[in-house]
Amino acid sequence: MEIEKKTTSLGKSILVPSVQELAKGSLKEIPDRYVQLNQDAPILGANDVEDDELSHLNDYCVPIINMETLISGDGLELEKLHLACQVWGFFQLINHGIDTSLVEKFKCETQEFFNLPIEEKKRYWQTSTEVEGFGQAFVVSVEQKLDWADIFFLTTLPIHLRKPNLFPMLPLPYRDVLENYSIQLQNIAMKLLDYLSKALKIDPKIMREMFGDDHGTQSLRMNYYPPCPEPKKVIGLTPHSDAVALTILLQFNQVEGLQIKKDGKWVSINPLPNSFVVNIGDILEIMSNGIYKSVLHRAVVNATKERISVAAFHNPAFHKEIGPILTDTTPARFRRISVTEYFNGVFTRALDGKSYLDFMRIKQNDS
Repeated sequence: MEIEKKTTSLGKSILVPSVQELAKGSLKEIPDRYVQLNQDAPILGANDVEDDELSHLNDYCVPIINMETLISGDGLELEKLHLACQVWGFFQLINHGIDTSLVEKFKCETQEFFNLPIEEKKRYWQTSTEVEGFGQAFVVSVEQKLDWADIFFLTTLPIHLRKPNLFPMLPLPYRDVLENYSIQLQNIAMKLLDYLSKALKIDPKIMREMFGDDHGTQSLRMNYYPPCPEPKKVIGLTPHSDAVALTILLQFNQVEGLQIKKDGKWVSINPLPNSFVVNIGDILEIMSNGIYKSVLHRAVVNATKERISVAAFHNPAFHKEIGPILTDTTPARFRRISVTEYFNGVFTRALDGKSYLDFMRIKQNDS
């Protein structure tokens, strides 16, 4: 236990101004540090294709997984989940079991938290030595281009890893709602990891020992994307794959923003009502020895509407070691490394596609 307490400060990020506060002003032009004109195109969606191509859009619809059907033992749903993780790396999860009233309360309280006056938010701001709190993550130089977003990032589980200046200091009733929400999400994550173990034909005890009980960690990244008068000049979240194991995302409204890279095109995901968007992270790609794919994704912003989302990241315990599990028929494609060393490496870099996963890859001349 004491070992984990010493390894929770995994990184830091250079302090930056609040984009939400910046967007409140009457901007005549976007500050240069936020201008990023090198974004890939085209964007694939129903408004971007000709009528005779609409029939092909089903090829770009993220799979939908029904948790109730999985729990019932339906083999076809399990195979559908397995295929989604292999081909897409993303899926929408419906009938997940979390009460709608809790989700709506969490949305409401998070919205109010982002709307706090800047003077109150400063109580929860990042410090020069910590990545948790209000600010941005992965800012490693003063010349680096910035995303058009504010985040609030904090560790939620296990309880003993929470920063004493953040979670315990959150205003009520938000703290209680967040507590309940994070526990419910942890339960969903463990169920999904059990089913992924079954689909991969590995002993579920392996996943339970890595992620279960007090072993695994959960952190939440709350994203606020303010309206931008020139949305095509900025990016809400730089293209990247998640360095974590499993991400469960809640989108607050119907404003489009999340896009994933599929067949060389950026495809918009429009979340279904009462659903979560779930994606495979780099750690699960490593553990599955490349069978499951962590996929590039990004967030774009809107000219007139704000967008809020909350990503819950689930990871093995810091004292564990990650590496390929399935190596019986295929040589290991990734190196083994401690979770602490892995995240120390992640947070020393700017977001850049799948660069850290590529660093973890075993090259032919390494073997």
